[in-house]
Amino acid sequence: MSMAVNSWRNEDHLTADKHHGPPQQTGLEPSPLDPCPPDTDHYADTGPLRLPPPPPQTQPPHSAAGPPPPQAQPPQAPIGPPPPSGALQAATPQQTPATPTQTGPGSQGGGGAAQNGPQSGSDSGSNVTSNNNNNSQHIECVVCHDKSSGKHYGQFTCEGCKSFFKRSVRRNLTYSCRANRNCPIDQHHRNQCQYCRLKKCLKMGMRREAVQRGRMPPTQPGPGQYLDGRFEGHTFLSGYISLLLRAEPYPTSRYAQCMQTNSVMGIDNICELAARLLFSAVEWARNIPFFPDLQVTDQVALLRMCWSELFVLNASQCSMPLHVAPLLAASGLHASPMSADRVVAFMDHIRIFQEQVEKLKALHVDSAEYSCIKAIVLFTSDACGLSDAAHIEALQEKSQCALEEYVRSQYPNQPNRFGKLLLRLPSLRTVSSHVIEQLFFVRLVGKTPIEALIRDMLLSGSSFSWPYMTMQ
Repeated sequence: MSMAVNSWRNEDHLTADKHHGPPQQTGLEPSPLDPCPPDTDHYADTGPLRLPPPPPQTQPPHSAAGPPPPQAQPPQAPIGPPPPSGALQAATPQQTPATPTQTGPGSQGGGGAAQNGPQSGSDSGSNVTSNNNNNSQHIECVVCHDKSSGKHYGQFTCEGCKSFFKRSVRRNLTYSCRANRNCPIDQHHRNQCQYCRLKKCLKMGMRREAVQRGRMPPTQPGPGQYLDGRFEGHTFLSGYISLLLRAEPYPTSRYAQCMQTNSVMGIDNICELAARLLFSAVEWARNIPFFPDLQVTDQVALLRMCWSELFVLNASQCSMPLHVAPLLAASGLHASPMSADRVVAFMDHIRIFQEQVEKLKALHVDSAEYSCIKAIVLFTSDACGLSDAAHIEALQEKSQCALEEYVRSQYPNQPNRFGKLLLRLPSLRTVSSHVIEQLFFVRLVGKTPIEALIRDMLLSGSSFSWPYMTMQ
């Protein structure tokens, strides 16, 4: 009976515990059998409450020192009991993948993500701008891959290809290729084939219609009158040609007076005129722009290279008579026995000399054109032993540009005139310098090399004198 009563009491006690909760235990630890520990201990076990991060565009930037403490940003939780632990645990792992989204590829972790994000974007923009500036400073010519000077006729090209394309279009020039019309066009081979160069200019998109033709004057001016209103706009070129003309020591009229006194020139007259022509060429070179600034060794090398070409040009300019009999007499060959083959060969050289002079006279070259052509011949980089061949080549190009602009301005109705003048230059070298020396200077210098006399004339200047130079 006693056991039955105790059993009933125990069941009654368990039933009361089940409905009314655990008994109050003040100051004691909760029993491990409790179904749910107190709320304070629950928050201590699960850690601080963290909410999912807001979208990146609305999140204010934090400092790079690290994430803000939880108490600095109190959660805006709804009023009511805390969410179950499962919900808190589900929210916690969502913050880990969100961190790289905020920081970006250049971040250093932590709370510096928001700050590093915009900063990284700013650096990227500056890098792109810097790269664009560098690319614009190193744009290559689309034709020869040299450094481009800007956009010309629709494409980025260098000054050389721009000028070549402009000349070809303005003069409507037609070129031919000596190979298979597939020559390499680059910085080192662009001048070897004009046909393939123009072909590549058009292929790369340079437009013919972009080349301005310029205005055509209504009338053709007289030859040599280049300082008129149409040419004064080219200040440098007109001044350069004026200095070339002013450097002539003797005007052409003085030669004409000398030749008119005797319709048939004798030996003395021929020798006098030849000496004057050679001296005039050297004296002219000493007084033209840029030539005196060169080193003396370069001056001597240039004159030794081209003295015979300058002599032919001066002979053509003064209309020097080239009759065979006086020439043979002046050379002294008529008095010495010669084989038939040697006579024939010598006569061929005289004929070549005569042809070159006559072809120049047929073009009616005026004084300004003669001066420019002589400057082109003088400033040749083919001379041996030059200390600055590139500078001399630039002077030759300057003289060529002056001739081109002058011809285009003064002879607008002759679009091929400039090309015809340039074609005369290579043929000038067909006249042998040895033949000129034998024809005109044997009586004056004997066996002294003509190059030595040229050096003496260059160094002595106007104080140099020869026999037969009596014309004042």
